[in-house]
Amino acid sequence: MLDPSSSEEESDGIVEEESKEALAPQASFSRVSPNRSSESSDRLQPSSRGSSARPASPSPTAAGEQEKEDAERLQREEEERKRKLQLYVFVMRCVAYPFNAKQPTDMARRQLKITKQQLQTTKDRFESFLKGDTQIVADEAFINAVQSYYEVFLKSDRVAKMVQTGGFSAVDCREVFKRHIEKRVRSLPEIDGLSKETVLSSWMAKFDTIYRGDEDPRKAQQRMTASAASELILSKDQLYEMFQQILGIKKFEHQLLYQACQLDNLDEQAAQIRRELDGRLQMADQIARAAKFPKFVSKEMEAMYIEELKSSVNQLMANLESMPVSKGGEFKLQKLKRGHNTSIIDMGQEDENQLSKSDVVLSFTLEVVIMEVQGLKSLAPNRIVYCTMEVEGGEKLQTDQAEASKPTWGTQGDFTTTHPLPAVKVKLFTESTGVLALEDKELGRVVLHPTPNSPKQSELHKMTVTKACPDQDLKIKLAVRMDKPQNMKACGYLWAFGKNVWKRWKKRFFVLVQVSQYTFAMCSYREKKSEPQELLQLDGYTVDYTDPQPGLDGGRAFFNAVKEGDTVIFASDDEQDRILWVQAMYRATGQSHKPVPPTQVQKLNSKGGASAQMDAPISQFYADRAQKHGMDEFISANPCSFDHASLFEMVQRLTLDHRLNDNFACLGWFSPGQVFVLDEYCARNGVRGCHRHLCYLGDLLERADAGNMVDPTLLHYSFAFCASHVHGNRPDGLGTVTVEEKERFEEIKERLRVLLENQITNFRYCFPFGRPEGALKATLSLLERVLMKDIVTPVPQEDVKGVIRKCLEQAAQINYQRITDYARVEVEKSLKDQRDPENVANLATPAKKLEHVIRLAELVIEVLQQNQDHHAEAAVTSTGDQSAFAWWSDLMVEHAEHFLSLYGVDMDAALEIQSPESWDSFPLFQLLNDFLRTDYHLCNGKFHKHLQDLYAPLVVRYVDLMESSISQSIHRGFERESWEPVKSLTSNLPNVNLPNVNLQIPKVPNLPVPVAGLSVNLPQMPSFSTPSWMAAIYDSDNGSGTSEDLFWKLDALQTFIRDLHWPEEEFAKHLDNRMKLMSSDMIESCVKRTRAAFESKLAKSSRSTDFRIPLSLCTMFNVMVDAKDQSAKLCAMEMGQEKQYHSKIDDLIEESVKDMITLLVAKFVAILESVLAKISRYDEGTLFSSFLSFTVKAASKYVDVPKPGMDVADGYVTFVRHSQDILRDKVNEEVYIERLFDQWYTATMNLLGTWLTDRMDQQLHVYQLKILIRIVKKKYRDFRLQGVLDSTLNSKMYDTVRNRLTLEEATASVREGGMQGISMKDSDEEDKEDD
Repeated sequence: MLDPSSSEEESDGIVEEESKEALAPQASFSRVSPNRSSESSDRLQPSSRGSSARPASPSPTAAGEQEKEDAERLQREEEERKRKLQLYVFVMRCVAYPFNAKQPTDMARRQLKITKQQLQTTKDRFESFLKGDTQIVADEAFINAVQSYYEVFLKSDRVAKMVQTGGFSAVDCREVFKRHIEKRVRSLPEIDGLSKETVLSSWMAKFDTIYRGDEDPRKAQQRMTASAASELILSKDQLYEMFQQILGIKKFEHQLLYQACQLDNLDEQAAQIRRELDGRLQMADQIARAAKFPKFVSKEMEAMYIEELKSSVNQLMANLESMPVSKGGEFKLQKLKRGHNTSIIDMGQEDENQLSKSDVVLSFTLEVVIMEVQGLKSLAPNRIVYCTMEVEGGEKLQTDQAEASKPTWGTQGDFTTTHPLPAVKVKLFTESTGVLALEDKELGRVVLHPTPNSPKQSELHKMTVTKACPDQDLKIKLAVRMDKPQNMKACGYLWAFGKNVWKRWKKRFFVLVQVSQYTFAMCSYREKKSEPQELLQLDGYTVDYTDPQPGLDGGRAFFNAVKEGDTVIFASDDEQDRILWVQAMYRATGQSHKPVPPTQVQKLNSKGGASAQMDAPISQFYADRAQKHGMDEFISANPCSFDHASLFEMVQRLTLDHRLNDNFACLGWFSPGQVFVLDEYCARNGVRGCHRHLCYLGDLLERADAGNMVDPTLLHYSFAFCASHVHGNRPDGLGTVTVEEKERFEEIKERLRVLLENQITNFRYCFPFGRPEGALKATLSLLERVLMKDIVTPVPQEDVKGVIRKCLEQAAQINYQRITDYARVEVEKSLKDQRDPENVANLATPAKKLEHVIRLAELVIEVLQQNQDHHAEAAVTSTGDQSAFAWWSDLMVEHAEHFLSLYGVDMDAALEIQSPESWDSFPLFQLLNDFLRTDYHLCNGKFHKHLQDLYAPLVVRYVDLMESSISQSIHRGFERESWEPVKSLTSNLPNVNLPNVNLQIPKVPNLPVPVAGLSVNLPQMPSFSTPSWMAAIYDSDNGSGTSEDLFWKLDALQTFIRDLHWPEEEFAKHLDNRMKLMSSDMIESCVKRTRAAFESKLAKSSRSTDFRIPLSLCTMFNVMVDAKDQSAKLCAMEMGQEKQYHSKIDDLIEESVKDMITLLVAKFVAILESVLAKISRYDEGTLFSSFLSFTVKAASKYVDVPKPGMDVADGYVTFVRHSQDILRDKVNEEVYIERLFDQWYTATMNLLGTWLTDRMDQQLHVYQLKILIRIVKKKYRDFRLQGVLDSTLNSKMYDTVRNRLTLEEATASVREGGMQGISMKDSDEEDKEDD
């Protein structure tokens, strides 16, 4: 929008078009003419326009107040906008011509931050993997690791908060997972051919695949590369664009300021710097004269302050002197001392601060291109012509030859000269045809005097022809290009007149030469001369426009250079040349006054003056445009008159806001481009380093208080700088310390101390999962530095530890309160109806309390484990050595103990209300003890000992009750024992783990019926039974119900005690010994009762061949077998001197088994005795034998009488075989069976031998003989089949019996006429009969 007072001339085409573009965004932008008063410049455009359209208000007072508030708000906004525009001008100049700072290339690269949306996407991708919706193949171990990572890390509220603070990157995600899986992989067993490093690499590759999802990795890599490049180095245009966003500058405003400030003109920027530095020197002198010093901590610092100001300016001057004239140029400036009182240099005047003619010698490069010759008609078409070219005093070059009909070349010649006004000669020759001609014939020539301002394109020049050339209208087309050296700032013809130089008003060729950044000379040259005829050193001169001088003829546009006691008048032939010369000399003199062209004054003071500026250069046009849009006040403002400390504080704060809101997890670190601009601004405008870092610390602390994550290392750098400055260490060379700096430093120090203590107190939430890496260690280091009273005296370690100890005590309370609240929320979610009184009542029951405490224990262990995994790095360095904070581990142990003590209060309260006869709290002990005993620092610590003291009486009481109840169950069990075999769980499946779905803790064996003498009502112990899931694994009969129940109870009790892993060695040894002794006593009782039952059972059985071994006897044998097996496991002592208990029970079992075998063999012998008693009736000489023989003979004449005595033999053989089969099938111990069979065979064979020996003098009855032959043969055969050794079978007694029976058989065959097929000899028929 145009100002109402703008003239019609301002609405030229370009400006009008730009005004239309800027109309919408510039509604509140006021533009003021230079001649406008300060009152008009402060008037705001919107207020006047808005007043006419204001609606009626019901309350004039309220409307007036509202209008006043709106006006004040608009005024504040306008002032803020103007301040940002002015600040942007200073920033632009820093970017355009930096001479102090460079963009750092050694800064750590910042990673792209993760947003809330990206975190949710990551969660969804991992959830899809866990559900099996992806095509990623993974084993169970990797899936479990991802499941744990997803539940513990990704779903953590601490991660969500970290994302919200902007300090979380994808690298953090990856590093946490890598640390998470390293322990898992290291704990895996070694696999041949597969290293753990390979497993880690494979898992990380799968993690990257899950994290990336369906995104193309190439696109992600390209995006990361592009963002990383912009993070490392920025171009000027990128820096301009960045600070436009930071300061809220519109694009068209930037364009106006850029063009008007001539930021692309390096000479203008260097001149601006020189003016600024001169202004800073003058300001230092004014401060010294007026004694307007800042308030310092010491009066002696006032003089130092002035010296510091001048020293900093001199350093900037030195930096500027080291800069080349133009970036990329080869010309380097001379190192000349800068003098404030320079004199005019004549032909012979030279001293240390004055220039000589040799200092301003220039070097030029000329390019001469000959295109063609026109008007050559007199020569024959086939004649050869060529051209030569030379620069006066230099070498001569020649073109190629051409025919006269087509004299074109396009040949370029390059020359170097030191003459600002060189003479270039070009001649045209033709070859001579005469035989005696010594040289070619010259047809014409042209002499040119080019300057750097001469046209560069080719032009036709009329040649001066010789007498021998009849073509008078000969022209040559050529181009002469003369470059402009880097140290030549302007050149051209001017009229000049001075007092000491150029004493005649005359037109001369002038060159403005830059000798150094602070030394310029106005030199006049003659043709073909390399040194100036006269020169004027411009130091101390002021250039300005002036009116035409009377009496001076020549020249149209006048300007002068004025110095005290001298004035030099110049004049050019047109207005544009004058403006260019004045601008160049203005930049060279370094004057503070900026000349204003008369054309601009005419334009502002009159209408219709548009034609007056037609000759103005383009820079003047841009200046007019900037003035028209109200930008002139920002461009022409003197930088020395501004409070750059406050301006820098503003730009640094806005830059930090911009940085924290970009796409990088910067943690407060500026980007390299931002650091470069801020460094340049501070150096160029004299911002004190302490002030800069104090402002930075204040801004960072504000962001940290607001929830942003700030790197403590960054805080440490700035704090250390400020501390060194305040305490006199002079990190930036400044020895003065202001009262404001010291007071602000103390304020920042206190704020920083509070922040650090708060971060240590909330270390789990400020540095979740150890992220950012090393932040906790850096925080401790910074706190130690903050607690120092100065930079020399270190703070005692005990003081630092005391502060941190107090923080960690508060951390324990905070952490425990949070997990308590979390557990309470879990309980509330688990209840479907919170208003149900029954659910509310259930929360207070002992069982619910215990369940809640166990859940709290799991959370406590998880917190302590995470602290150990992620927050213990402060105690060690990156190489694994102990760092300066090795005591951090001790403090973390104290923190853990305090944390556990808070949990101990709730644990004690929950255990107090538990029933005395309830043993459900043992899983709590096992859970806590399994964690504590594996922690080197917490094992047998304060809480661990308290836990032992709490549970030791419970364990003892439990063992006592179990011992009494097991003893009683043995007594009652054996009284009611049926000796039926049952399935075995203990002896045959010792390595099978029972399934456990809750805490992976073995269940506590319950007590059986109440023990006599105890008043407690103990729960009934379930009788022994095989779980259904075991049926497919084991299917075999074994011991009795009572014995198996006993062995299971003893094994379960010992397993339970063993799984307690009691940490105190003496008590653990006591428990183990007691378990062994108890098991020994219980097994001894079981063995004795089984042996007594065996004897009783056997005594009640039949003595005839009808006797069949009952299964109960086999079960009793199996009980002995199980007792022997279990005694090896349950009664074995580790201590050598106590193995007697195990030996004792083993001896008892062996004796009992021996007795049982003896009793059973005696039973078998008694049955054989009964058989022998039956056949003894056939002894020779008895009445019954004679009567029985006669009866059989008589009866055989009439009927078919069966073989006498075979039923007795068959009955005994059947008994033996049946007994052997039962024993072999039902008794589980092969050794016992073999021992029994050996004794059985030997005892019965001895009985037969004794019986035959008693009848040595008698002849056996034929019936006796047949029965004995059958019994002996079958017994021998059966026992051989059962595995009895030949040495036992073929004993002496067997040989005696066999020989006797063989002899008796031979006698009977002679006497009776045959044995009817019964013989001691083996035969196939007998084998078939046996089958």
